[in-house]
Amino acid sequence: MLALLRTFSWQELRHHPWRNAAAVLAVMLGVALAFAVHLINASALSEFSSAVRSAGGEPDLELRPVQASLDEALYAKAAAHADVAAASPILELSTFASVPGGERKPLRVVGVDALVVATIAPSLMPVPSLGADRMALFAPRQLFLNPAARQAFGDAAAVLRLQSGVQLVDAQVAGTVGAGGGALAVMDIAAVQDLFARQGQLTRIDLRLRPGTDHGRFLRSLALPGSVTATEPGDAAQRVDNLSRAYRVNLTVLALVALFTGAFLVYSVLSLSVARRAQQFALLGVLGLTSRERLGVVMVESLVLGLIGSLAGIALGTALADFGLARLGGDLGGGYFPGVAPQLHWSPGAAIVYGVLGIAAAGVGGWLPARAARGLPLAQTLKGLGSGAGGADHHLASLVTVAAGAAMAFLPPVAGIPLGAYLSIGLLLVGGITALPWAVSLLYDRLAPALAHRVLPMLAIERARRVRESAAVAVSGVVASLSLAVALTVMVASFRDSVTHWLDVVLPADLYVRTATGSASADSAWFTPELVQQVSRVEGVRRVTSQRIRPLLLDPGRPAVSLLARTIGPAAEALPLVGTLHPAPAGQVPIYVSEAMVDLYGARPGAAFEPLAKAFDGRASFFVAGVWRDYVRQSGAIAMEGADYRRLTGDARANDLQLWLAPGADAGEVQARVRELAGSAGSAAGALEFSSAQELRAVSLRIFDRSFAITYWLQAVAIVIGLFGIAASFSAQVLARRKEFGLLAHLGLTRGQVLGLVAAEGAVWTTIGSIAGLALGLAVSVVLVHVVNPQSFHWTMDLLVPWARLLGLCVAVVAAGTVTAWLAGRAAATRDAVLAVKEDW
Repeated sequence: MLALLRTFSWQELRHHPWRNAAAVLAVMLGVALAFAVHLINASALSEFSSAVRSAGGEPDLELRPVQASLDEALYAKAAAHADVAAASPILELSTFASVPGGERKPLRVVGVDALVVATIAPSLMPVPSLGADRMALFAPRQLFLNPAARQAFGDAAAVLRLQSGVQLVDAQVAGTVGAGGGALAVMDIAAVQDLFARQGQLTRIDLRLRPGTDHGRFLRSLALPGSVTATEPGDAAQRVDNLSRAYRVNLTVLALVALFTGAFLVYSVLSLSVARRAQQFALLGVLGLTSRERLGVVMVESLVLGLIGSLAGIALGTALADFGLARLGGDLGGGYFPGVAPQLHWSPGAAIVYGVLGIAAAGVGGWLPARAARGLPLAQTLKGLGSGAGGADHHLASLVTVAAGAAMAFLPPVAGIPLGAYLSIGLLLVGGITALPWAVSLLYDRLAPALAHRVLPMLAIERARRVRESAAVAVSGVVASLSLAVALTVMVASFRDSVTHWLDVVLPADLYVRTATGSASADSAWFTPELVQQVSRVEGVRRVTSQRIRPLLLDPGRPAVSLLARTIGPAAEALPLVGTLHPAPAGQVPIYVSEAMVDLYGARPGAAFEPLAKAFDGRASFFVAGVWRDYVRQSGAIAMEGADYRRLTGDARANDLQLWLAPGADAGEVQARVRELAGSAGSAAGALEFSSAQELRAVSLRIFDRSFAITYWLQAVAIVIGLFGIAASFSAQVLARRKEFGLLAHLGLTRGQVLGLVAAEGAVWTTIGSIAGLALGLAVSVVLVHVVNPQSFHWTMDLLVPWARLLGLCVAVVAAGTVTAWLAGRAAATRDAVLAVKEDW
C-alpha cells in the first residue's frame, strides 16, 4: 500500500507540472525575497560592527560629548585618575578628500596619539611606508590610509586634498593602518586639530581601567559634566542595529507578501488535485486507505511542493543577496551602514529558518484540501455525485476575527517593532477572507431577482449563491493579493503625497548651496560668517539665510540627534508643523522637535526639554514650542533659532545657505558669482554644491520612487499568484461539472454560450473578490499609514486614497479573472456532451 501511495502522489506531481510549478514558484519567490533581505542586512550589520570594533579597539569605557567635541582638559583629568591604566585621546571627523584633479569622496579622519593608541586600538597604529621618516607619525599633514581609502583614492596616491571649511589642503600619504570598514585616514591628533581649526578639542577618550575597577564608582569619582556621556565599546554598532531594526523588519514582512499569497496558490492547486482525483481517493478508501492516510497523502504532496520551493528560494535568495550587496552597498537604499562595502555572510541557521517558513506556508495551504480528501463520502464520490457537503456559516467568527484585528492596531510597539499592527493586518485578512461566503450571499441574494429572466447571468449568479463556499475558495487568493496590493498602493500614494507637500515647505528658497552632505561632516566642511555676509551682497541675491548642523548624542543607546540652527521666524511658515504652537515662557529658548523626538525622547510640546539643557551644560532652559515632520532624520531632529544658537555657543559657522534671487536674476550667473567669490576667499570650486529647489525636489522624489519600486513589483507578483489560484479553482470546478455542461449542451446551449457562462461566473466571482479585496485593502492601509509607519519610523503622513488607480486595479482584476475563467472553461466546452451525459447511464 505504501508503494501504491508513493506512485499515486508521484504521478500527480509529474503529470501536472505547470500547476505544481506555479505553487513552487510562489513559495520560491517568498522565501527568496525574505532570505535575500535577511542576508543583505545581516552581512552589512556584521561588517559594520567589525569595522567599528577595528577602528575603536576594545577600551573599557569611551567618554563622548553630547555635542560635537570634548574639552581637552578632560583628557588630562581622566588620564591622571588612579583607576585608569591607559587613556587614548581621539579626534574623529568626516570630511571630503580627492587626489589632485579628482572628484571629492568622503573620508573619515582620525587623529590619534601614536604613543598610546597601540595599547587600546592597535589597528589605528600608523605604519610608515618603506623609506618614510620614522617621525612621520608626529609630523603635520601626514596621512596613514586604511585598505578602503587606498582603494578609493588609488594605491599609488601620494597626496590627498582634504576639505577644511571651503578650502582644500594638501596632505602627504606616509603609510598605512590596518583598520577595516570604510575609507579612513589616521593623523597625529595635534595635526588634525591644526588642520581643521579644532584646537583643544577631542571627540572621544578611550579608557582602559585597572583590573577590578567598578565602572559606576569610577564614573561617580570622575564627576563628568552633563555634556559628556560614558558609553561601552559596542554601543556604536548597537545604535545602528536599533535604528535599522524597524527598517529590516518591515522589508522582511514586505518580502513575505509573496509567501502569504503563495499559501493560497498551494491551496488552490491542491484543491484542483483533490477534485480531479476524488474518485481515485474514494476507490483507495474502499480498498482500505483510511481517512487519516488520505489526509497524509495530500499533506505530503503539499510539503514536497514547499520543500522544492524553499530549496529553490534559498538558492535564488543567496544570488539576489550577492547582487544586492554589489549594487546597493548593503543598506537596500536605507543609508544605515555608511562607508561599509560588505561581503556576503551566508548563514545556515537563517537558511533553515526561512526554508521551514516556506514549507510551513505550503503545509498551511494544503491543510484544507487534505481535510477535504479525508472527508470524502466514498460511495457518492465513486458514482461521481460529489461530496454533497455544505459549508457552515462562520461569518460571526469572521467578524470577531476582524474586530480583534482592529483592536490589535491600538497596541504599542514592542522594542520599536509594531508587532500588534502586523497581527492586526493578519487578522483583518484572515477574518475578511473567511467571511467571503457570507459576503457572496449578502450581495447576490439581493441581485438575483433582478436577473431572473436573463438565462446566462441568472445561472452565473445562482451558482455563486448555491455554492458560495466554492466561490469563496476560488477568489480567496485574489482577495488576499488584491487587498495587499490596494494597501501598498494607498500607503505609497499617501507617503509620496505627504513628502511632496513636505518638500514644498522645507524648500522655499530659489537656490541652495552646501559644503556638507550631512551632519557627520558638518564640523569639517563649513562657511565662515564673513563668506556668508559676502554672498548676501552678490548681485542677483535678494536674501540669504544659513543653517548650522550639529550632532547631539543625547542617549548612548541611540544614534545622534541632529540640531538644526537656522533662521526660523514665523514657525508656521518655516517648518511643516504638526499640531499647535506653544509660546515659550520668558527666559526659555523655544525649540521645535521632529516627531521622532516625541516618541524616542519624550519631548512633549508645551513642556521643557531637560536633555538639551544638559547638552548645553545648563546655560539655558529649552521649551518645546512645536512638533514638525521630518522625513529625512529617523533618529530625531531639533530646530532652533540661529541667533539663539550663536548666543549660547559662539559658533557662527554655517553648513548650508539658502538664496532667494532677485526678480529676473539668472540662477546660473548667480552660481558663477558665488563660486568666484568663494575662490577669491581661498576656497576650491569643487567644495561647493549648488542645487535649485526644483532639482532637490526632483532628486528627492526620484529617490522615493526608486526606494518603493520593489513594492510595485511585489504587488504584481501577488496579483499574478491570485490569478493562478482563480485558474486552478475554475479548472477544478470545470472538471467536476462536465456532466452539467453536457446536459446544458443537450438543452440547446451552444459552445459559445457555455464558455460565456463560465466567463460570467468568473466575472461574478472576481467581482465579489475585488469588492472584498478593496475593502480589506483600505482597512489594512489605515493600519499601515497610521500605525506601522509612526511606530516603525516615527513620522506621520496624511491618508490619500487614489480612487482612480484603485478602481482601475479592481477592474483589471475582474477582467483578468473573467478571461482566466473563460480559458479554464474551454477544456470542458470542447468535450463531447453526449459522452459526458452517458457516464451515468
